[in-house]
Formats: sequence, C-alpha cells, structure tokens
Amino acid sequence: MSAASPPDGELNFATVPAWLPRLDALAAAGRVDLSRVSRADSAGLALLLELRRRCQARGVELHIVGAGEQVLTLARFFGLEKILNFEREPA
Repeated sequence: MSAASPPDGELNFATVPAWLPRLDALAAAGRVDLSRVSRADSAGLALLLELRRRCQARGVELHIVGAGEQVLTLARFFGLEKILNFEREPA
C-alpha cells in the first residue's frame, strides 16, 4: 500500500492510527477516495477533519469523493457534511 493509496475497509477507532502516517501524502494530493470504505465512526470523521486541516495548512482544497451513505449520514449527524466538502461522484 502506497502512502497516498485510498483507505479501504472501516475507518474507526481501531484502524485510524494506521492512517495517520499517510495523511501528509493524502493532503498533498488534495483528494481522497472513500469508495472502498465500508463504514466509519467518529474517529474516522476526526481523521478526515485532520486531513482537511493539513490540506488547509498547505493551501490545498480537499476533495472527498466516493463516500458511501453511512459515512455521509454520520457526517450530517455531526454537522460536518459541508465542512468536509464531500463530492458525490469520483472524478
């Protein structure tokens, strides 16, 4: 798995720590594809917020594509859907 490869499986409390070292590469790309993420919890959303922060520090706009309905529903619940700039279709 390369540093900027998209996440897959679940983004949760148990899996998020493994993604922290990859955030700088994802931030440099300014795009993350969540189409292979089956489920996320609040830790997964916190990871996406940290990714957004790192993008902003670089002056890069983050584009999150391919998020499934469960991820979008959770983001809506926490009021983060617009902050995280979800895009409906992968580019």
